[in-house]
Amino acid sequence: MSSTLFSSLKIREVSLKNRIVVSPMCQYSAEDGVPNSWHMVHLGSRAVGGAGLIIVEATAVSPEGRISPGDVGLWNDKQTEAFKPIVGFIKSQGAVAGVQLAHAGRKASCEAPWRGGHGIPANQGGWTPLAPSAVPFGDRSPTPRPMEKEDVEQVVQDFCAAAQRALNEGFEVIELHFAHGYLMHQFLSPLSNQRTDEYGGSFDNRARFVYEVLEAVKQVASIPVGIRVSATDWVEGGWDISMTMELAKGCEKRGAAFMHVSSGGLSPKQVIQAGPGFQVPFAESVK
Repeated sequence: MSSTLFSSLKIREVSLKNRIVVSPMCQYSAEDGVPNSWHMVHLGSRAVGGAGLIIVEATAVSPEGRISPGDVGLWNDKQTEAFKPIVGFIKSQGAVAGVQLAHAGRKASCEAPWRGGHGIPANQGGWTPLAPSAVPFGDRSPTPRPMEKEDVEQVVQDFCAAAQRALNEGFEVIELHFAHGYLMHQFLSPLSNQRTDEYGGSFDNRARFVYEVLEAVKQVASIPVGIRVSATDWVEGGWDISMTMELAKGCEKRGAAFMHVSSGGLSPKQVIQAGPGFQVPFAESVK
């Protein structure tokens, strides 16, 4: 096993035994945001398998930030306590435990994919999604409520509170979910952000919320904090790789430890040119 893949890697003060990282994978199997035995087996088996870093699925920083009612969360003590044995088991196998903190924005309040993934009305247990602008994800998606300045400030606080809980649980890495068409990506992309205040318009304004969340979490977290980004919307006139490269510089200045590069997810109009290794050139450009 002389491949670089099996060599150790250091991210700030955290050492990985190899470079195999398990990306966050939504399981849609929690109740009231609380992880259970399903998550223990799902995550624990990857640690037993030998991966160096295991990143927990998109973990909502607030109830309204969930993609679906089945998402895990980190907004109360019950969730915190339920995560502790899972984190402990991951670490007992020699793996590093990471968590992805997320807010779904306009893609919230949806059914699990195997139930169709459609929006859930408020009278059926759903809720009104938040977004930078009143622009729905798709033709059959609910129209989100545009966020006021107070909503923006609350989300920053929610990310900070979730980061503190992550520390209390023993997580060693935090990934902030700024990709796949969720709230932070919605602010970044000109397709979904039609604001005219300090959070819309220019690149710097659209990136402002992202930087505020990163800076606030860095104030709380004493562990490496990275971000996940979509390098392109795969839609003309949307977020693209040149913007991602500019964002990378801004996030690095603000202390981001790494960037996890993906793409797409913002618009159902995307046309992804998929194939083996198709995301690698995006990561190469960012690096």
